[in-house]
Amino acid sequence: MSVQFITRTAILLALTVIFQSFRAPQLVTGTLVNGMLLISAGYVGMWSGVIIGLLTPVLAFLFGIMKFPPMIPFIMVGNALYVLVFSGMKNKPVGMVLGSLVKFLWLSGSVYYMLPLFGVKAPVALVEMFTFPQLATAVMGGILALLVLSLLKKSLLE
Repeated sequence: MSVQFITRTAILLALTVIFQSFRAPQLVTGTLVNGMLLISAGYVGMWSGVIIGLLTPVLAFLFGIMKFPPMIPFIMVGNALYVLVFSGMKNKPVGMVLGSLVKFLWLSGSVYYMLPLFGVKAPVALVEMFTFPQLATAVMGGILALLVLSLLKKSLLE
């Protein structure tokens, strides 16, 4: 890992944590966080996005934003899948859409099937948060990321 990778990842993680701390509605915060995951992957590299995706749910819990700790590992995996699919498809729009679907299916499956396997009953409000809003925020965050990455690419070429 280069100093540049670590520095850029740290700065993007800090921005992501700032967005999380706004405590805005889920559609706003989720869109911004998902956007940052893909911006990190597209600008710095896949592992930057994965690292940020693994850290954000833990930090959200530590800062009192995430109130249901049993979901943390599932969110971590969902974030990593989102970034890995996007990066695996060369940061293209189709990768963003597929990554969004994979993340949505993983998180929905987690609240409906995985948590009960561990004897954890998710509150109804949590189930609602981790189903279709996840698809919406992943797609909107992905669109935001594609726009930002396009602008970054243009500005870096000039």
